[in-house]
Amino acid sequence: MNVLVLGGGGREHALTWAIAKSSRIGKLYAAPGNGGTAGIACNVPLDAEDADAVIGFSRDHDIDLVVVGPEAPLVAGVAEKVRAAGIAVFGPDAQGAQLEGSKSFSKEFMMAHGLPTARYKKCTSEQEAMDYLHEVGAPIVVKADGLAAGKGVIVADCMEDAEEAVRDCFAGDFGAAGSVVVIEEMLEGPECSMLAFLAGGKALCMPCAQDHKRAYDGDRGPNTGGMGVYSPVPCVTPELEARMQEIMQQAAAATAQDFAVPYQGVLYGGFMLTPEGPKLLEFNARFGDPETQVIMPRMESDAIEVFSAVAAGRVDDIDLRWSDQCAVCVVLASEGYPGSYEKGKVILGIEEAEALEGVTVFHAGTTFNADDELVTNGGRVLNVVALADTFEQARERAYEACEKINFEGKQMRRDIALRALEG
Repeated sequence: MNVLVLGGGGREHALTWAIAKSSRIGKLYAAPGNGGTAGIACNVPLDAEDADAVIGFSRDHDIDLVVVGPEAPLVAGVAEKVRAAGIAVFGPDAQGAQLEGSKSFSKEFMMAHGLPTARYKKCTSEQEAMDYLHEVGAPIVVKADGLAAGKGVIVADCMEDAEEAVRDCFAGDFGAAGSVVVIEEMLEGPECSMLAFLAGGKALCMPCAQDHKRAYDGDRGPNTGGMGVYSPVPCVTPELEARMQEIMQQAAAATAQDFAVPYQGVLYGGFMLTPEGPKLLEFNARFGDPETQVIMPRMESDAIEVFSAVAAGRVDDIDLRWSDQCAVCVVLASEGYPGSYEKGKVILGIEEAEALEGVTVFHAGTTFNADDELVTNGGRVLNVVALADTFEQARERAYEACEKINFEGKQMRRDIALRALEG
């Protein structure tokens, strides 16, 4: 099969890597891809949000399956347009993607179907939001309603921070995403995610993962897109996992009930493990980043077989198998991330890192300069992933690999997956 993967981050490198291992792969393309996908696929300068361009390329290159990585093309309706052109697509239509594209839509969906989640209010003006803040008090969570590249969620411990978050949203700090604000009860407990393949109103759940969103050790500093992640999650007991799977199955059945077109892709459930049980914080309409980077290495099933079956709505045909090994991913970021940062720093040592047992390096923000040197091209630059029989071994391998990789301004957290050692 000829496959086109849309996107150019660490998630897309991990997906491309998994697809490249399939015995069924023919030609493999990544659009636009990055410095890592260039080694296993043909990178093409294609706008992932331009459905007509994706359709034209797919027809010209006999593409059998399009795999949509990021959320923006899904929300823009690329999947449904490509699907309507007769090309198989892994990814939901625009209506399904609204589960991520609009936090208020997602909350209304959860409430309508009895899915456990935090109390909330949708506010369409700054005054309405401020009035509600003073009614409920802090701590509280303020969310820009639309897509904000993972940065539109502010956990406010005091009223001053909450008011500032509201002002920032309506002042345009998150663009159009902040023109509507969702103010939400702050839940207490460990946070983790469960992803599921959805088709035909059914969910096939993947192993849990737990990421580290804050920029600095000890969960301090600003929120980021994720500085590291691990899977499985020791604090998720079999009973908790079964309840989370039940919630994801309930959500899958609800999509079949509510949506005009079947949801065919991945649904990401972000959970808080509260004393009352797991509650949903959010849905994403695609693979998580960096969660995919620890889940794909643990998947023993053929990626093309799985993605093709989902795209065709044949969820009952999927044979999902997972490794029992532990996976730890450490993100190497540019100096200054998640604020401003420089690009174009030469990267050395990846081959030496990948020579270590169980280590794979997924590229998130890399490209090649005019001298054909691999250089930094984003805030999150590399995802260093290690598999081992124990978390202790996996952490040791991941950090040993990180030390072999160098670029000017390299920053990382040193405490990724320490929680997993605590159980």
